[in-house]
Amino acid sequence: MRTPAALADAERWTAHNYHPLPVVIAEAEGAWVTDVDGRRYLDFLSGYSALNFGHSHPGLIAAAHAQLDKLTLTSRAFVHDQFAEFCQSLAQLCGKDMVLPMNTGAEAVETAIKVSRAWGYRVKGVAAERANIVVAENNFHGRTTTIISFSTDPDARNDFGPYTPGFTIVPYGDLDAIAAAIDENTVMVLLEPIQGEAGVLVPPAGYLAGVRALCDQHNVLFAADEIQSGLGRTGRTFAIEHEGVVPDMYLLGKALGGGIVPVSAVAANRDILGVLRPGEHGSTFGGNPLACAVGAEVVRLLRTGEFQKRSAELGERLHAGLNKLIGHGVVAVRGRGLWAGVDIDPALMTGRQVSERLMARGVLAKDTHGSTVRLAPPLVVTEEDLDHALAQLEAVLTEGA
Repeated sequence: MRTPAALADAERWTAHNYHPLPVVIAEAEGAWVTDVDGRRYLDFLSGYSALNFGHSHPGLIAAAHAQLDKLTLTSRAFVHDQFAEFCQSLAQLCGKDMVLPMNTGAEAVETAIKVSRAWGYRVKGVAAERANIVVAENNFHGRTTTIISFSTDPDARNDFGPYTPGFTIVPYGDLDAIAAAIDENTVMVLLEPIQGEAGVLVPPAGYLAGVRALCDQHNVLFAADEIQSGLGRTGRTFAIEHEGVVPDMYLLGKALGGGIVPVSAVAANRDILGVLRPGEHGSTFGGNPLACAVGAEVVRLLRTGEFQKRSAELGERLHAGLNKLIGHGVVAVRGRGLWAGVDIDPALMTGRQVSERLMARGVLAKDTHGSTVRLAPPLVVTEEDLDHALAQLEAVLTEGA
C-alpha cells in the first residue's frame, strides 16, 4: 500500500492550507480517477468545476501536446500566434468586444476590481479614492488579501488583516439591500450567479434581473463571477443565462483551462475594458501560448452546445435522485444542471463524514460549511455513473441512520 506513506510525506512537507480527503490520485480519465494503489474512484467534484470536460479530454490533451512542441511562453512583451484566436473566440462566446486573459480566478476578480475602479474615476466621474463595490455575504471570489477583505467566511478572513476598504457587503438574494447600498460612488455590483462555496446557493427568481435593472438605473457595472458556475456547469454556457441576464463583465476561470493549465479571463465591451492603459495591469503568464491553445479548444467544445445539453439533461436525473433522499438523511437540495449542494441532517452526520464514507465506497465529493456536501461531476459523466453515485450516497445515509 503506497497511500499511507504518500499521505505522510504530504503532511510533513506541505502547509495546512487545505484539509484533503485521504486519497492520493495518480491517474485519471473521463469521470474516473485511480489512486497510487490502483483503486478507482468516481470524481464528483471535478476540481471545483475546473474539470468540466473530464480528465484527459482527448481534444484538450491534443491541443496542449501540439502547443508544447512549439511555444509555451513569450510574456506579454510580445504577441504570439495563439493569442488573437483565443481572445476573439472567447469574446464572441461571451458576446463581448474584448477579453483580458489572466491565470487564476482570483486574478480575474482582482482585474474586475481594478477595471471597475478605473472606469468609475475615468468614465463615471467618481471622486478620487471614493469608488465603492457592492458584494454579497457568503461570497467566495478568491483568497488574495483584497478579496478576503470582503469575505464573510472567518476561515478565509480571520488574522489576515488589515483589510482593503471600498466594499459594501449585503445579504445574497436581497434586492432591496443592493438598492440601499448603491450610491453615487458605487462602480460595480459583483456577484456569483450561484454561490458555490457557500453550498451551491441559487438566488430567488428575478434577483439577477433586478440587479441588472438597478445597475442600469444607477450607471453601475454588473460583474458576474462565473468562475465555478460558468462554461456549461449549470446547463447553460453561463449560469446567469437562466434569468436571461447579460452582465457588463464575465469573470471566468477554472474550466477555461480544461483541467490542464490555469486560465482565467475577464470579458467585457470596449467601453469598459478599454479604460486600461499599457503598464497599468498585467501578468507574465497571462494569455501565454499554451493557455491560449487549450482555452481556444475549450471554447470550440462549448460552441457545439453538447456539454450544456448534457449538463441540463443529466442534471435533471441527478436532482431527481437527490430529491428522493430528502427526509432520508437529506434536509435540502439546491443547484442547477450537474451541480448540487446537499444539506445533510446534522443529527445524522457531518458533511465531512459523508464525504469520507463516500470515498470508502469509491465516490469523491467534498463538504463545505459543516453539513453540506457539494456534488459536481464532470459533464462527460454517464447515466450509469450518476446512478452509481446516488446509490452510494443513499447507502451512506442508510448506514448512518
